[in-house]
Amino acid sequence: MLASVLTSQGAIGVNIQIVRIFIRLREMLASHKEVLNKLERMERGFKDHDEQIVVILEFLNQLEQNRQKESDQENRRRIGFKREKEP
Repeated sequence: MLASVLTSQGAIGVNIQIVRIFIRLREMLASHKEVLNKLERMERGFKDHDEQIVVILEFLNQLEQNRQKESDQENRRRIGFKREKEP
């Protein structure tokens, strides 16, 4: 390091600052790893939720299709013998 080559107070101060910066970087990386781990856990949880939401949406779509079929059946044109209305 710089302080081992130069013995001035300035070199020692710079060396201390460099060590502090590396310590701070290591702490930041450790805290970011915790945040990344939390995000990964949340993402895994949301993947399960995504699958469940897709199932719910498919079920709702099927219900809507069934309702539409029933509506079409009720509103269809009737065939067969029709009585004429009496005046």
